[in-house]
Amino acid sequence: MLTHTLGFPRMGAARELKKALETYWNAGANNREAGRALLDTAKALRLRHWTAQVQAGIDIVPVGDFSLYDHMLDMAMRLGLAPARFAAGGDPLDLYFRMARGGQGDETAMEMTKWFDTNYHYIVPELTRGQTFTPDASDLLAQLDEAEAAGLRAKIALPGPCTFLHLAKSVDDGFDRFELLPALTEAYADILGKLAGRAEWIQLDEPVLALDLPQFLPRRFRAAIERLIEAARPARVMLATYFGGVSQNADVYSGLPLGALHLDLCRAPEQLAGVYAHLTPETALSLGVVDGRNIWRVDAEQALRPLQNAVEHLGAARVMAAPSCSLLHCPMSLEAETSLDPEIRSAMAFALEKCAELRTLADCAAGLETSRGVVCAGWLAENRRAREAWAANPHRRNDVVRTRLAAVTPRMLTRAQPYPERAKLQRAALSLPPLPTTTIGSFPQTAEVRAARAKFRKGDMTDEAYDAFLRDTIRATVGIQERLGLDVLVHGEPERNDMVEHFGEKLAGFCFTRNGWVQSYGSRCVKPPVIYGDVSRPAPMTVAWSSYAQSLTKKPMKGMLTGPVTILCWSFVRDDQPRAETCAQIALALRDEVADLQAAGIRIIQIDEPALREGMPLRGRDRDGYLRWAVDAFRLAVGSAAPQTQIHTHMCYCEFNEIVEWIAKLDADVISIEASRSRMELLSAFRRFRYPNEIGPGVYDIHSPRVPDAREMLELIHRAAAVIPKERLWVNPDCGLKTRAWPETLASLTNMVQAARLARVELFPD
Repeated sequence: MLTHTLGFPRMGAARELKKALETYWNAGANNREAGRALLDTAKALRLRHWTAQVQAGIDIVPVGDFSLYDHMLDMAMRLGLAPARFAAGGDPLDLYFRMARGGQGDETAMEMTKWFDTNYHYIVPELTRGQTFTPDASDLLAQLDEAEAAGLRAKIALPGPCTFLHLAKSVDDGFDRFELLPALTEAYADILGKLAGRAEWIQLDEPVLALDLPQFLPRRFRAAIERLIEAARPARVMLATYFGGVSQNADVYSGLPLGALHLDLCRAPEQLAGVYAHLTPETALSLGVVDGRNIWRVDAEQALRPLQNAVEHLGAARVMAAPSCSLLHCPMSLEAETSLDPEIRSAMAFALEKCAELRTLADCAAGLETSRGVVCAGWLAENRRAREAWAANPHRRNDVVRTRLAAVTPRMLTRAQPYPERAKLQRAALSLPPLPTTTIGSFPQTAEVRAARAKFRKGDMTDEAYDAFLRDTIRATVGIQERLGLDVLVHGEPERNDMVEHFGEKLAGFCFTRNGWVQSYGSRCVKPPVIYGDVSRPAPMTVAWSSYAQSLTKKPMKGMLTGPVTILCWSFVRDDQPRAETCAQIALALRDEVADLQAAGIRIIQIDEPALREGMPLRGRDRDGYLRWAVDAFRLAVGSAAPQTQIHTHMCYCEFNEIVEWIAKLDADVISIEASRSRMELLSAFRRFRYPNEIGPGVYDIHSPRVPDAREMLELIHRAAAVIPKERLWVNPDCGLKTRAWPETLASLTNMVQAARLARVELFPD
């Protein structure tokens, strides 16, 4: 039985790609040498990662999944889809990164949003009426050369045309991008035709098939895939679906002469039973039996059953073992995690460990007595014993937390007064001008901040010295904001390494990896905490620094918290209880923090929930249930706030239009949202639905080094004011400023404050 992966982490064990990318971006005009170094690093990482997968037991490795920034952006480049605002010619690498990060003048970055229900961000392709495609397969052919030179068995992995088109955006009003499917399919056919004689397999990733599609699409999608099967011959096409069940879209693939169909059996194990009737005799079945989205050891007996079932129906030669999806969403290896509690570490498996699990599962399912020297029966018994011991670990259970959760009542989910009454009290207490200006929370994490934190963690800086450094940094940040003229300040978060990890470190039930990095976008990596047990708050988490910052100014200082849904979604979560229960435990811990911040005199508390939309199930039938418990968790967290305390929340880089009613049910006094990359397109939801509370749509993109001028931001404020009552409008950036440098931050915020002042004159002439 063959094993394969759909994709693999890109950054490298020591985040080599991140470092090479940032060196290239910082090289400025003298970037040719840095560009060559970047490409050399990428080539070395590809070979290292392919080799590591094979050594772990993988038969077929993916080519084309590696990216310098994003695989959807890569596909847009292969299809010649650079938007017209980007100057053509010159270095293709420079163009690639300008599309992702923005350039000068009018070269605003392309939109970025979440990849289905993950925390990975993709660059949104832009399509125009009459769009032409100029297909180019040269990068894929070069990578195939690399794999062949290393003696590796490889398959091409590409975003499929149906998913690519579904996730792209139309930039012409009234233009239906699906009109382009025939032309896009032919462009894909051109690329596949160039690969056909070189590749044994071509994997087309079509996670869009896990969605509820409009009735007109399945027939069109089927025709596209059928054409590409023909264009790819003699290579075999693997249609890869994941993130959910796809039986609702069986008409797309039923009876097609595919080389293989991949199913995600971790998300939707029930779909296996009905799939056999849809396979032709030449079609193999790839089963995703190891979870590509989490870090726990496989339940070997549970994973083995569908493999054995498929062998009974098809024979071992027509069954392939794989992760549920790309391993991009997992850290690379457990090798460096020597500081983890041994009991916790023994319950984990990162990407390379999952590859080894797949090898043993495949051999066991094929009826072999041993797998690479390991007795299959003994391996299964050891796996069962380890999982049973982990389930019984007493450190995972806290009866006090469970008793408190059982005592939660509906009244605890409701603020003491409705928003209109709260708003009057808050305006009187805060005395803010119209169009109040603020930032989302973090300020630049400079080399000095990172170095001080590293020294402190290594024990090379005393508690007293580190506290003094943080006090100086916060004092300086508050002073900068006052000089800029911002109305509501933040302390800048210099003590925080990550908006989720920081809180996880202060909550019981969490543990942390040393090198468990996962790509979020571009060079941005996160190290998700691991929730292994019941969650509680042993002590206040943010009160001391928020109180200190407030003591430095007479202006309102926001207390900054990460919301329960985001902490849940951006962690690796225990798999032995419903996610809703874990989320409610986190909410209770945050409820206590809100009460303590309020008691300390903090009058504005922001509880960020950028992952609210991300965590939503892909199927419509499952969404209301999720949104109900997710909204309840937020309301439980803020339910202790007095009417005079203004509650903010923040959301960014995801599609909100279809859940705006649920966002309103959060009952936050102010919501700030990402809106600048789309030039306020996101606000179309508020034309349809009259949002009842206050809104701060972002007026500049913090993921780009580009500094927009005041007039550009002023135009966006006017666009927002055409949709949102001006009395309920705030002015702020898209997101936190952690990843930006101080010069561009100061320039952008100066322009933002100027834009707000101009807008006050124009919108409030009296």
